[in-house]
Amino acid sequence: MKRYLLYIATVALATACVKESEAPRLEEDRDPVVSIPIDANRGEVIIKFMPEMENILEATMTRSRGEATRSGIPSTDEVLDILDAYSFERVFPVDMRHEERTREAGLHLWYIVRFDEDTNLRLAFEQLSQLGEVDKVQCNRKIYRAYNPNAEARFISCAEAASHPTTRTATMPFNDPEMYRQWCYINDGTAPFAQEWAAVVAGADAGCREAWELTTGDEDIIVAVMDEAVMWSHPDLADNIWINHEEELHAGKDADGNGYVDDRYGYNFVRNTGITSWTSNGSTGHGTHVAGTIAAVNDNGIGVAGIAGGGKGKRGVKIMTLQLFDGMNSCSLAMEARAMKYAADNGAVILQCSWGYNSAKSNLIMGYTPGPATEEEWARTYPLEKEALDYFINCAGSPNGVINGGLAIFASGNEYAAQSSFPAAYSKCISVAAIAADYTPASYSNYGSEVLLSAPGGDMEYYGTPGQKDDVYDDNGTLLEQGSIFSTLVLDGVAGYGYYEGTSMACPHVSGVAALGLAYAKQQHRHFTSEEYRELLFETARDIDKYFVGEKLFYMNHTSAGAVPVKMNLADYRGKMGRLIDAGALLKAIDGSGRDMRLPNLYLAPEATTTLDIAEYTTERITGVTVANNAIAEVTLSGTTLTIVAKGVGQTTYRLQTSNGKELRATITVREGASDKGWL
Repeated sequence: MKRYLLYIATVALATACVKESEAPRLEEDRDPVVSIPIDANRGEVIIKFMPEMENILEATMTRSRGEATRSGIPSTDEVLDILDAYSFERVFPVDMRHEERTREAGLHLWYIVRFDEDTNLRLAFEQLSQLGEVDKVQCNRKIYRAYNPNAEARFISCAEAASHPTTRTATMPFNDPEMYRQWCYINDGTAPFAQEWAAVVAGADAGCREAWELTTGDEDIIVAVMDEAVMWSHPDLADNIWINHEEELHAGKDADGNGYVDDRYGYNFVRNTGITSWTSNGSTGHGTHVAGTIAAVNDNGIGVAGIAGGGKGKRGVKIMTLQLFDGMNSCSLAMEARAMKYAADNGAVILQCSWGYNSAKSNLIMGYTPGPATEEEWARTYPLEKEALDYFINCAGSPNGVINGGLAIFASGNEYAAQSSFPAAYSKCISVAAIAADYTPASYSNYGSEVLLSAPGGDMEYYGTPGQKDDVYDDNGTLLEQGSIFSTLVLDGVAGYGYYEGTSMACPHVSGVAALGLAYAKQQHRHFTSEEYRELLFETARDIDKYFVGEKLFYMNHTSAGAVPVKMNLADYRGKMGRLIDAGALLKAIDGSGRDMRLPNLYLAPEATTTLDIAEYTTERITGVTVANNAIAEVTLSGTTLTIVAKGVGQTTYRLQTSNGKELRATITVREGASDKGWL
């Protein structure tokens, strides 16, 4: 949503780098902590220890069963005594399925220290940052939204939508009656919201029509929506919601051992509970709106369509809800980092992020507080955030699945600024700008060399009539199209549909197209690294610089009587809006890209049994199967289902023979403590 999920900027904090673990002392060559943000959480500091401290920390946390007041490191504990610390906790809960890679990434070394809120926070920073065993120190603070949650929404309930006549045509690929409003998928140039100064041009869309001829989604592809909670019971979303089947709501236990209680549909990182909420005072339905663009259920005869929502015999991709905002409340940096890791560890391969810091080039006069200006400044100021992002980008997916690694997709920001916000501008993320329905940049969209892709985001300051409200109805009571993005929505606990605009609406178009492409890649048994797939998204997107000619007129604050016309010089945007996402071109390119999927290496405990559907990895007909050492594992084949029974500790190889003479092979490792298809 325009001007939506944004951090308030802060200054960089000094970090420690001296390796020494005796008594705490100040180092003359250390820079002092110059400033602490006024909004930093009082009584909390986040620290990362040097790797040499791993064994001591692990012993302490084991003895205390994960809840400690001290670290076990003498010099650190002297400082904790001075601060009168009452809690010492790992940032990331232990998930034994993924603890090995957590340690490889160094995330197990991050801790939150809590002490009395009246304690001088500057003193805490100065004391902790001078310890030789401490690598990094940063504040813990809330994430902020720069929008008015009390603003009137352009909303219709599901019941109202069902009662309204529609102008649906037979040319729509699905039977969802409100799909005619979604010009952002298929734009034929006839949308009625054009003005004398605001055009609509055929083809200014996400290129979905051609893509849907090849696939409509796949339930094995999971997109994590980091936002307000997604209404998982929404009638147009429920069938495409990710479910952690081992967990039950309100059960009060961590049934799957991932470190989170009751996380059936995702997790509420604001309140640290598995119970997600979309009814709190101040909730806007933004997460639900984003989710609908990605995966509203297609061909179900109600509401809207989603880019990867299924249909034509296919199930849609799954939406995992990771709640960062709950009504007027928001989570902390530490909990935001937990959410990123949770996504990777629980199967998501796309991180949908319609939030970020303000652009460094945002205008103070317009009320924006500029955020980090460079990747170095961002990484120095928010090292935990960067490491959590890197973990997702490097560790999501599977070397034997459709993608190895994850895609972190961010809105570029909505401050009319000539630079993308961070983390969107991070070189390993995908920064998304917004266009209007005529290929021109949306008036509010951030732009710059950091932007990789563009997508439809709406532009009410361009298409809206100056001095009129956005909520315009015809004589039948039908909410009219206003050139913004129509999707699923929930307001005051009522499920429905509505219009929003912003780079945070463009962002889920890219997430949806990326998910749709991965669904097709799975169908074709193609495998990509996250870097390869990110590059393919860019290569198959359309060059739109040719549309940036002359000037564009829009009306800032267009709903007010005194709306002022503003002219954009479109030439300023050339080379700074990335390329326009194109679902059809992406899917067509997948067949000749990437590589064949490989059989997975399997890890089992003694006497464990697992199955594997060979059809997920190859289109070849399997004629036989052998295992090198039957004392370690036995393997049998029935149809396309491979059954593996672990017999003894050790490692062996299984081989599949195909009808064309090829041989497919992978390893089976049997060891104590291994889980089905996973590590310790």
